[in-house]
Amino acid sequence: MPLRRPPEQRSLFGEILDWMLAPLLLLWPMSVALTWVVAQGIANGPYDRELGELARALSRQIRITAPSTNDRLPQVLVQLPDAAASLLRTDDEDTVFYQVLGARGEFMVGDFDLPVPQGAALPDAEVRYRDETVHGLPVRVAYLWLPAPGAGAARAPPAALVQVAATLDKRSRLATEIIKGVILPQFVILPVAVVLVWFALTRGIKPLAELQQRIRRRESTDLSPIAERDVPDEVVPLVRAINDLLERLDRSVRTQKQFLADAAHQMKTPLAGLRMQAELAERQIDRGEGDPQVMKHTLHQIAVSSQRAAHMVNQLLSMARAEDREQAMRQGDVDLAELTIDTVRDFVPQALDRRIDLGYEGPTDGARTHLIGHAVMLREIVRNLVDNALRYTPPGGTVTARVMPDPFGQVLVLQVEDNGPGIPAAERENVFRPFYRTLGTDVDGSGLGLSIVREVVLQHGGTIYVDDAHPRPAPGHGPGALFTIRFPLNPLNSLNPQNPQNPPPQPGSAAAPER
Repeated sequence: MPLRRPPEQRSLFGEILDWMLAPLLLLWPMSVALTWVVAQGIANGPYDRELGELARALSRQIRITAPSTNDRLPQVLVQLPDAAASLLRTDDEDTVFYQVLGARGEFMVGDFDLPVPQGAALPDAEVRYRDETVHGLPVRVAYLWLPAPGAGAARAPPAALVQVAATLDKRSRLATEIIKGVILPQFVILPVAVVLVWFALTRGIKPLAELQQRIRRRESTDLSPIAERDVPDEVVPLVRAINDLLERLDRSVRTQKQFLADAAHQMKTPLAGLRMQAELAERQIDRGEGDPQVMKHTLHQIAVSSQRAAHMVNQLLSMARAEDREQAMRQGDVDLAELTIDTVRDFVPQALDRRIDLGYEGPTDGARTHLIGHAVMLREIVRNLVDNALRYTPPGGTVTARVMPDPFGQVLVLQVEDNGPGIPAAERENVFRPFYRTLGTDVDGSGLGLSIVREVVLQHGGTIYVDDAHPRPAPGHGPGALFTIRFPLNPLNSLNPQNPQNPPPQPGSAAAPER
């Protein structure tokens, strides 16, 4: 399979320059064509008027008399002196043709080859213009129909046709001069415009370059917001987005630093215990005190301290896995009931050692207990909740894990209930914090278990609540704690902690860390 080449990085400067110059280069030939059309119109104007004046002057040399008794058509007489005829031929550049036709269309004087205009004859003495070809030469023709004397009706036939035509040499030369006068400066203006556009873009993008230098000069530890002064309005949204990212990154870095500091502080206790017990055993051996009971007690303390350290490390690794977004997206079909039963079964020996009744309630056939999620992290939820309940439930107590499918198929509920001392309502707002532990308890723990639970629940788009399991406890028993987790069964909401449809945990209704 051929590898796809990554798209080339585009230059904002080059793209803007292209979009500005492309229309300019496209409009330039359009401007040349439009200039040619306008130049032709400008050149035709004065020469058409000159040609029309010649036609009128020629018409004034024509005498039209009323028709005789035997003839219905008027009589046309052309009195064209030699001087006037020679005047029509005096143009040094263009060839001039003229023609006079009588009422019957008979040729009176001038050039016989000049064609007659097409269309209806309008005897209104109005000069009209048309383009023709005479002797293979393109010419411009000015013509007018002369009315008969005393003709009042609009439909009366014309008495004579007067035409004057001239070739187009002077017109073409004038149009060419006009085009040269307009187009040639554009050859100078166009490069100047390109240079000015380039210079304007350079000046316009300069604030971006300055912003880039300001960011480059920052220290790697400087996560303060970028000042919006001297930033163009169009770039302000980008700067604000970067500032928002820096703010979230700063919070994340502070949280990680705090987490590492708390982890280091928590690790000091088991490590200090290990070192102290090892030094005590060493001094006893140096003094020759080989009491087996004393050595056994020392070794037991070493084992307990190492177990605490291993538990702390495992919890830290679990927290890191829970915060790994990429791992959280590796989802699949999970049977929550089967997973809960297997996890509860693993804690049975520990529950028997503590004389605690550990049980499971819910479906066992896997019907309506499947959801889309990460099996390892979901097992971590059940394991931490059950382990937390066993630690705080006194001997003779009860711990119950249950899975309750929704009859409407919208959510899947997981609950872990115990009859231990419970969690005071005043402390339920702080239970999300890592290493937080309820005051007044001496139970060994890392303070990370239920923080991991909350993180995994949020990554699966669920909500978690904590409440008293027994609001009215029996004598000798505490109110207990009841953890309730609701997982959405909609695959679009699963494993999407950023989904706005996932409501944030309510105050006092989230998982508590190990107490």
